[in-house]
Amino acid sequence: MSRKKREMVVLTDVSLITAIVQRGKADEVVQAAQEVGAQGASIHYSHGRGVRERLGVLGLVVEAEKETIQIIVSTDQANRVFERIYRTGGFDTPGMGFMWVTAVEKAATFIPEDILEKFARVDRRNPFEVRPNET
Repeated sequence: MSRKKREMVVLTDVSLITAIVQRGKADEVVQAAQEVGAQGASIHYSHGRGVRERLGVLGLVVEAEKETIQIIVSTDQANRVFERIYRTGGFDTPGMGFMWVTAVEKAATFIPEDILEKFARVDRRNPFEVRPNET
């Protein structure tokens, strides 16, 4: 039985946006990010520590239970998605969360052939690099 050699698609022009938001806020934030081009997100629960006791409104403690959102986007989309997350997450309010962008050297996942062809035709830098699997 012959086995077709598969190719690996490596994304080389992407950024990781990480946002820590108040518990219960992640779904709304991810939906807003998707409205401006993000494809999806990973969400997990986390627990905050630090100055939260001093940030409460009228002396109330800021909730320590958080949700951490991670979204991979093309570098071209990063500023737009970052800004939307900031506004939707209420990051202009003390104690509501923290977010940052990290450059990603490379990432890999399945990319449908029609999407690869579409990007190959676009007259700008192609974020995909196709490499044969070495297995």
